[in-house]
Amino acid sequence: MPHRKLFAVLLLIPFSLLTVYAVMEVGYVGIFDYHRHSPAGWQVFTDLVIALLLVFVWMIPDARERGRNPWPWVVATLFLGSLGPLLYLATDRQSVAVESHA
Repeated sequence: MPHRKLFAVLLLIPFSLLTVYAVMEVGYVGIFDYHRHSPAGWQVFTDLVIALLLVFVWMIPDARERGRNPWPWVVATLFLGSLGPLLYLATDRQSVAVESHA
């Protein structure tokens, strides 16, 4: 398993469990609502948005280069946050061929 895929799988499993737990406790909207009550929350939310925009700068060209449609992963990222890019990396079947030629 290539390094980036292994890294994604190792992060995806515990982060998915944490996400499910958080959604069960406060609901999907509650995750966002938590951050709107203080400047510290605004900062954390803004930082997440910036980080995910930077992921788009990498993920969209990478998907096209690998012959994958980037838009399902963009939509997944918009609704699921970091789970979108992690799923993108974990489901890449061409990693071995592309990375072995790099």
